[in-house]
Amino acid sequence: MCGIVGYVGEQSAQDVVVEGLRRMEYRGYDSAGIALVHDGEILWDKKAGKLANLEKELVEHPLASSTTGIGHTRWATHGAPTDRNAHPHLGRHERVAVIHNGIIENFAGLREDLEADGTEMRSDTDTEVAAHLLERELETGVDLTEAMQRVCRQLEGAFTLVAVDAQDPSRVVAARRNSPLVVGLGDGENFVGSDVSAFIEHTREALELAQDQVVTITRSGVEVTGFDGSPAEGKRYHVDWDLSAAEKDGHDWFMRKEIFEQPHAVADALLGRHTAGGRLQLDEMRLSEQELREVDKIIVIACGTAYYAGLVAKYAIEHWTRIPCEVELAHEFRYRDPILTQDTLVVAISQSGETADTLMAIRHARTQGSRVLAICNTNGSTIPRESDAVIYTHAGPEIGVASTKGFITQLVASYLLGLYLAQVRGTKFGDEIAAVVDELEQMPVHIQGILDRKDEIYALAAELKDARSVLFLGRHAGFPVALEGALKLKELAYIHAEGFAAGELKHGPIALIEEGLPVFCVVPPQGRDQLHDKMISAIQEIRARGARTIMLAEEDDPAVAPYADSVIYLPRVPVLLQPLVAVVPLQLFACQLASNMGHDVDQPRNLAKSVTVE
Repeated sequence: MCGIVGYVGEQSAQDVVVEGLRRMEYRGYDSAGIALVHDGEILWDKKAGKLANLEKELVEHPLASSTTGIGHTRWATHGAPTDRNAHPHLGRHERVAVIHNGIIENFAGLREDLEADGTEMRSDTDTEVAAHLLERELETGVDLTEAMQRVCRQLEGAFTLVAVDAQDPSRVVAARRNSPLVVGLGDGENFVGSDVSAFIEHTREALELAQDQVVTITRSGVEVTGFDGSPAEGKRYHVDWDLSAAEKDGHDWFMRKEIFEQPHAVADALLGRHTAGGRLQLDEMRLSEQELREVDKIIVIACGTAYYAGLVAKYAIEHWTRIPCEVELAHEFRYRDPILTQDTLVVAISQSGETADTLMAIRHARTQGSRVLAICNTNGSTIPRESDAVIYTHAGPEIGVASTKGFITQLVASYLLGLYLAQVRGTKFGDEIAAVVDELEQMPVHIQGILDRKDEIYALAAELKDARSVLFLGRHAGFPVALEGALKLKELAYIHAEGFAAGELKHGPIALIEEGLPVFCVVPPQGRDQLHDKMISAIQEIRARGARTIMLAEEDDPAVAPYADSVIYLPRVPVLLQPLVAVVPLQLFACQLASNMGHDVDQPRNLAKSVTVE
């Protein structure tokens, strides 16, 4: 989720672009860069680290004045967060500069073709191939707009590209496919950006683009075309948010914004991970297939929300691969003298990649000779660097302390790991794996459907604003969802909340049930063993004792209505994948309840985003 700014006008492009980057630094913060068009040249600078590093460099080594430029703050996907991998990327002869958000799925093949043609690559990124392809098209005599159209027709994946041509200072050209891009409409100047915060101090008139469109901005106007060159139009609108809301896409909290980004985050987490036939190809898997076939035990280590993702992973991995899988709290792991061998695969889940407890645990595992695979959101962080393999979640920056899209993409990565192991070890046929991949591909639509019904969940939060205790029940893969739902309330609303496996009720926790106590019940899909019927029985038991039952159940489940005070209907999905949809209403509920209570949702008391001490 990188920050992108492009400008053509009468002001100093450097000032406008850097100012826009500063307002979008929350979108990506491992490097920053700028490119200006001046007197037939591309002038550029870029630095790893915070935007302040680039600003310091520009003060010490000023670029010449220009009124056309582009800028970028990076959230690393392909390639570590270094100076050489920072954007912009230039073509072979430095005629073109390109910045990019998203993932170009077929970059490896394009890169091989370019290298075979004598092009020397100067970075580890997927972005650089676009720069070389654009420059090659320009050398045929077309302008930058047509070059962009031609290149986009060669690319697969989800991307926003923004480019300038040293020989044409009059224009900035951008393109989008399943990745954010908005146009700012000024007077004698125009803008492009990842979102309106890039230009809101200059104009509140904006143009929304559809998928597979190319936009050309000049001082005097904006032209929109399809990738095929056909004329197109954007949808004009007025931005009535203030700057703070603009950074949050109009939401009151970053956390709420991140909840609503989850359909896109899940789609990004799946990009480039499978062929058209459903066969998995995990490019970041540095362990050989033979090494994976030798694994006889898996131990997942994590903390907090990531631990609950690991509990879901256990259900999926054991079911698909028949490999025994344990899940451990990272801070307890090395102190209990765990049994580890060279055939043990330790899976470390960490959003930041810097969680101290998890880092210490993987270091212990490696001293025992075990292989370590990281599931992480932050490219180049310590845990992936010290692991034998990594699956990046590609969720983009998560600003809210309470994890939402971080959790849901950890689930996706865990499913991909389980399916990949099943593919390598032959415990699932190809068509079975492809069927699960197809189900995963539908998840963005399913999640969006739940988000579209947010008002019913917000109404429930309003009704329960005075609740001082809330329980959550689940079975099978719904049990970790119950734990996560309780954690979100504890983090945000500061009230007592507990998650239980529903079968445990009769072993003690049912004593907590009293008249009016809200209990969220994650009901398993129908037809899975006897899970569904046993869950209904548990719900009957607590309702008979006065609990207020709030059910999360399949949309066509007739068994729940007689025993529910409220029902939040979920789309029909397999039981192992239900956590992807069941957790979303619980996130919305916690966020809204905390808002109603007047709490700071993005920065809950006593908590930090990344726990870097043991």
